Amino acid sequence: MLGLTGSTCESVAMTGFVKPYRSASRILSPLVLVAVAAAAAADGGWPNRFGPLSNGHIPAEDAVGIPVHWNEASGYNLIWKTRLSDFGHSTPAILNGKIWFTSAAEDGRHQYLDCVDQSTGDLLHHRLLFENLAPEPLGNPVNTYASPSCVVTDDAVFVHFGTYGTGRVDAKSLKVVWQRRDIRCRHFRGPGSSPVLFDNLLILTFDGIDAQFLTALNADTGETVWRTKRSTDYEDLDENGRPHRDGDLRKAFSTPVLVRVNRRTQVVSVGSRAAFGYDATTGSEIWTIRHDDYNAAAPPSVFRDTAILNTGSRSSNLIAVRLDESTVGDVTDSHMLWDRPSSNSRLAAPLLVDGMMFMVTDGGVGVCVDAASGNELQKIRIGGVFVSSPITANGLIYACNEDGSMTVIRAEPSMEIVARNQLSEGMRASPAAAGGRLYLRTLRHLYCIGQTPTTRTARGTD
Repeated sequence: MLGLTGSTCESVAMTGFVKPYRSASRILSPLVLVAVAAAAAADGGWPNRFGPLSNGHIPAEDAVGIPVHWNEASGYNLIWKTRLSDFGHSTPAILNGKIWFTSAAEDGRHQYLDCVDQSTGDLLHHRLLFENLAPEPLGNPVNTYASPSCVVTDDAVFVHFGTYGTGRVDAKSLKVVWQRRDIRCRHFRGPGSSPVLFDNLLILTFDGIDAQFLTALNADTGETVWRTKRSTDYEDLDENGRPHRDGDLRKAFSTPVLVRVNRRTQVVSVGSRAAFGYDATTGSEIWTIRHDDYNAAAPPSVFRDTAILNTGSRSSNLIAVRLDESTVGDVTDSHMLWDRPSSNSRLAAPLLVDGMMFMVTDGGVGVCVDAASGNELQKIRIGGVFVSSPITANGLIYACNEDGSMTVIRAEPSMEIVARNQLSEGMRASPAAAGGRLYLRTLRHLYCIGQTPTTRTARGTD
């Protein structure tokens, strides 16, 4: 475990099971432990939005053979392509030969759980879960009514549509084990935060215009275990005591991460105007740090004894916060190690690789930042608009923009562009990977990218 002076800090799996991360090229220092979900079976899986390591890294055993080049028109390295019904930006979750994701009607009146065969691309299920008579308009052209991603285990699929419903579905029978439709807020611009599974708790984040809180449900029964209201002073009240812009400055979309500090698992969560560390078991607030932004969407990253937070908004800051036994209460003036005030990603999650933060901004600029100091190491022009979060394997970063252009970049300070691959339509869902293949959800299709027989015969491993 990561040795600190009188403390311990490590990233924790979505299920609480931890083992050392072995990269494709080397074994990381034994002082660093990276989360590995117990649900990631030996044959490969991607059980939640950010993968089995909960950080966008493809495990070494699943990274073998992932292509660098493909071509949709010729079929080169395209295993299959499946037409999808309805809409959604949730990342595919993969386990035991099945791919799970949510979708919804464009108007939000119907919300579904979809299941695709991992080998063939055949649609196995398009299960209606929730119906809504009058869903609140999204108010923006980017979000959907099915943006939060599923969490899958060997026997369960946990689905979350924000205020419209949360539930557990049996992974074999598709029977609804439990559902909750009474956990409410006004998202105003649609839900975005994905659920996090820790031990037997399903942790949910609600940052709406009228209510802002985290809650944990018993994963077996759906019963509420704890609920904690944000303690943020939003400083947004007008002369009549009403929030400016109807509370629009109170919204956030960020998915939290789990971090072990001094034998205590914390939920590190970024909200509007402040970020927090909560006790994962009880929900009690441990620490908070104030910031000036709202609409936070990217999840935190964990580097050594530091949480690196993306605060949201178009001028999002990247803030490093020291985590140890003294990180208690308001730590704004005491525990901020560095603050990068501009040129940061806003929607696409940063990637932490070998002590470097790699980001893709909304406007298509790739940035490499030293995680220890916050100093910029490189900046390159990639091009396009980025909502989808990049993933990494084999020393490479895979980043796809809204036009369907997938750029492959070296995960080095040079950020050398290795390849560009074009799909026929755009992509806002983040990629998934398992068994040496990429799974890319575009606006209307699901693609499986992997080595075809021609690749193996003519070129060997990309």
